[in-house]
Amino acid sequence: MRPAPLGNTGLHVTPIGFGAFKIGRNRGIKYPAGYDLPDEATVDRLLNAVLDLGINFIDTAPAYGLSEERIGKFLAHRRPEFVLSTKVGETFEDGRSEYDFSGEAVRRSVQRSLQRLNTDHLDIVFVHSDGDDLRILRKTDCLPTLIELKSQGALQGVGFSGTTVEGAREAMQDIDVLMVQYHLDDQSHAGLIAEAAELGKGIVVKKGLASGRLAPDESLRFLLGNAGISSVVIGGLNAGHIAANVRLALQAAAGK
Repeated sequence: MRPAPLGNTGLHVTPIGFGAFKIGRNRGIKYPAGYDLPDEATVDRLLNAVLDLGINFIDTAPAYGLSEERIGKFLAHRRPEFVLSTKVGETFEDGRSEYDFSGEAVRRSVQRSLQRLNTDHLDIVFVHSDGDDLRILRKTDCLPTLIELKSQGALQGVGFSGTTVEGAREAMQDIDVLMVQYHLDDQSHAGLIAEAAELGKGIVVKKGLASGRLAPDESLRFLLGNAGISSVVIGGLNAGHIAANVRLALQAAAGK
């Protein structure tokens, strides 16, 4: 897969990214079926297979359980090969999510992620919204703190991963990358994606397969046919399924 610009960040990402939720957490999930958390040997093989398949974008978060630590353990030696994003605002401990969007919490979270991921830099850090997008943007120091950390060199790009069109539109003026839910059954962000592309913002799609409820072939043709979308983040624990998604992405690119 040929990497393409992630908006105006200076980063380039492949059309398929790897969402690292399932390698670290299997409680409090929204997938239609449960799954066992993989052991470390399995995660090691899977993460390295992801890079070997040509995927150069990996997305994680503190709320993804062991995910950050496992990426740091098994991919630190290949850090120059991929673009890495994580998030701030949500943690998951003792079976439940907790949210803290204060400036102090954001700084702690970024420092903790650097340590867990065993890296000296983060490419993109997203605000991990709890669903109340406008309150986070208007009533907390979360986004200003990330912008400050970017100016200090702790990260290259600031992102916002929200749930509402209104929140994404308001955040769009101040951030570099938007992560939005968008798929065949939910096209509510279609107009926003076009607006963001016009402004040079990177667009990363989450839940592009509706958490496993939609077939990959039709879904990926739909998503990757949209020039405004930089990358579609897809999770999974099966390297064969990931390889199939990569082949679909290549076919979609060839058909453009």
